[in-house]
Amino acid sequence: MKKLVPDPPLSLPFSRRNPDHDQANERVRQALAEQSVESSLLAVLQPTAAGPAGNDSIFTVRPGISAEEALLHVSMLLKSAEEVSDEITEHASGIERGLIWSLVHSVEMARGVVDALLDGNRL
Repeated sequence: MKKLVPDPPLSLPFSRRNPDHDQANERVRQALAEQSVESSLLAVLQPTAAGPAGNDSIFTVRPGISAEEALLHVSMLLKSAEEVSDEITEHASGIERGLIWSLVHSVEMARGVVDALLDGNRL
């Protein structure tokens, strides 16, 4: 007999959440809570600290870069990822096309948030 209802998803014993990301998000939330209406969040954020640019990377993020300059660079990187993914989508077929389109959409949304942050702080 064929089963009509699928089994419930397995609950994994480990979490996929990244504690470093959670700490960074909490710092941003605290900065937002402490921010006065007149000041810019970009002015409140500290410059970048040195750190790897990926897992096991030989490249690092340069320390001392302002939040605005870092966000501008992130926006450019996301625009590049968007263009490359969009180009790859044309050559894919089937499920790969859908996955790549989903990636393009996610990158576009991320860039939209970064650009909105930058635009909102230039007033």
